[in-house]
Amino acid sequence: MDSRAFRRFRRNKGALVGLFLVVAVTALGVLGPWLAPYDPVEQFTDSLLLPNGLPAGPGVEPGHWLGGDILARDELSRLLSGARVSMLVAYLATALAVLIGVALGLLSGYVGGRTDTYLMRLVDVVLSMPFLLIAIVMQRVFDAPGIWTICIVLGVLSWTTLARVTRAKTMEARELDYIQAARALGLRHFRILARHVLPNVIGPIIAIATIMVARMIIAESALSFLNLGVRPPTASWGSMLNESQSLLLGLPRLTVYPAVLISMAVFGFNLFGEGLRDAFDPKD
Repeated sequence: MDSRAFRRFRRNKGALVGLFLVVAVTALGVLGPWLAPYDPVEQFTDSLLLPNGLPAGPGVEPGHWLGGDILARDELSRLLSGARVSMLVAYLATALAVLIGVALGLLSGYVGGRTDTYLMRLVDVVLSMPFLLIAIVMQRVFDAPGIWTICIVLGVLSWTTLARVTRAKTMEARELDYIQAARALGLRHFRILARHVLPNVIGPIIAIATIMVARMIIAESALSFLNLGVRPPTASWGSMLNESQSLLLGLPRLTVYPAVLISMAVFGFNLFGEGLRDAFDPKD
C-alpha cells in the first residue's frame, strides 16, 4: 500500500473498526485452543448438567464462565476452539480461490484470443454450479468431510469474481507503455506478469480477497449448520448453531454466542475490505 492509499485508509473510521475486528477474530482463531480453559469435547455431566436436564448457565459453576452446552461441555472452550476451525476454513479457502482466480485472470487478460474466450466460458460454467447441491454431493461422496475437503470445495467454487476482475485490470495494464516496451525488448512473459502486470492489479485483488473471507465464514457456518460441514464433536461456530437450535427458545444464549462471533467476523472483514477498496481506488 503506497503512502497515499495508506492515508486514505487511515482516515476511514469504518475501515479501522473493521481492521480491529479482523485482528480480534484472527487472534481468537490462532490462540483459541491455548486460551480454552478445558478440552472442548470433555463433558462435565456432574457440574454443568442441572437436575432438570438442562445445561448450567454462566456463573453457576466456578471456572465455567459461559456455562455449558446441551451435552454439558464448556461453552467458552468450544467457542474458542470453534474460532480456529471457522477462521482456518475461511482463510485456506480464500487463499485457494485467490490462487486460481488470479492465475487464470492474468493468463486470460494477458494472452487474450481463444485462451481468453475458453477461460471466460469456464468462469460461466463454474458460476452455473449450485453451491448447495455440490455440498450435498460432497456429503454423499465423503462419509465425514474434513477441513481440507471443505476448503477445496469452497475455494474451487469461489474464484470467478477474482478471475474476472484480474482479467479486466490485466487488459488495462498490458497496454501501458512500459509493459509494451518490456514485451518489445523480449522479456519473458512470466517476468512481465510477475514484475510489471501483477503490481498493477494487486490492490483490487487484496480488497476482494478480504471481503471473500467474510463470505467463506458464512459459507462454512451454513454448511455446518446444515450438518454438511465439519462433523461433531469438532466445534465450529456453524455446528454450534446447529446443536443449539433445539433449545433456541429455552436457552437462547447457546445460539447468541456463536451468532455474535460470526456477525462480528463478517462485519469486520466487510468493513476492512471496503476500506481497502476505497484506499486503492478512491474513484469508486
